[in-house]
Amino acid sequence: MRIRIVDAFTDRPFAGNPAGVLLLDAFPEDGWLQQVALEVNHAETAFAHRLPEGGEADWALRWFTPATEVAMCGHATLATAHVLHTTGAHEGPVRFATRSGVLIATPGEDGSITLDFPTAPLTPADVPEGVAEALGAEPRAARDTGPDVGDLVLELADEKTVRALTPDHKALAAYSERGVIATARAEDPARGYDFVSRCFFPNVGIDEDPVTGSAHTALAPYWSALLGRTDLTGLQASPRSGLVRTRLRGDRTLLSGRAVTVIDGELLAGG
Repeated sequence: MRIRIVDAFTDRPFAGNPAGVLLLDAFPEDGWLQQVALEVNHAETAFAHRLPEGGEADWALRWFTPATEVAMCGHATLATAHVLHTTGAHEGPVRFATRSGVLIATPGEDGSITLDFPTAPLTPADVPEGVAEALGAEPRAARDTGPDVGDLVLELADEKTVRALTPDHKALAAYSERGVIATARAEDPARGYDFVSRCFFPNVGIDEDPVTGSAHTALAPYWSALLGRTDLTGLQASPRSGLVRTRLRGDRTLLSGRAVTVIDGELLAGG
């Protein structure tokens, strides 16, 4: 069967967030899916199969990290939509049936893809005791995204502080169900982005995720409230880096970006 590695939220190879993508006839047993994700060893591997016509969705979609299945993943959804569109397997908007409901990916005339995701709920929270030591910087504010998302959002003093983080990943695991999102206002918006972030998810086997679409369902409402605009661009300042354009629409957040296929090969161990 064909397996592809796609760099998402970037327009060039070897940047953004790589994801494995497999288009299947049906989902094999979960153990095989997890073994493939471990073998691929990227933040997520996406598995999709076509659904019967006439339903609420066109394709079923699941995402696995090297350690576990996850309920939501933005970059691997973008990567899957990219594969469907570039191979001719699907034309126009594609509706994915997922553990987070039906998610829609719409191709743009400029080559980008826009994802329609649920907006993460944000609840003001006290900065947890000890998190500054684990993160390596003192947060100025905290938000909890609740059990469905499972992230702790921490605003830091500035972009330079976010970029310089060298956290204790094992210690960070104690502060959220999925992970910690560190963010700050952009130092110079003229560079083409409004805020920066880095995402640490040790609880799902990812010390640092290169570019996290799902995190921007929390970052979009957070920064929209502070900056007074619903259309923003976030730079995830990991070593690979990537841009996510966000548009806040109440209980939905639109996430836009590009993707590039870098590997197209054959998986010999079928499920």
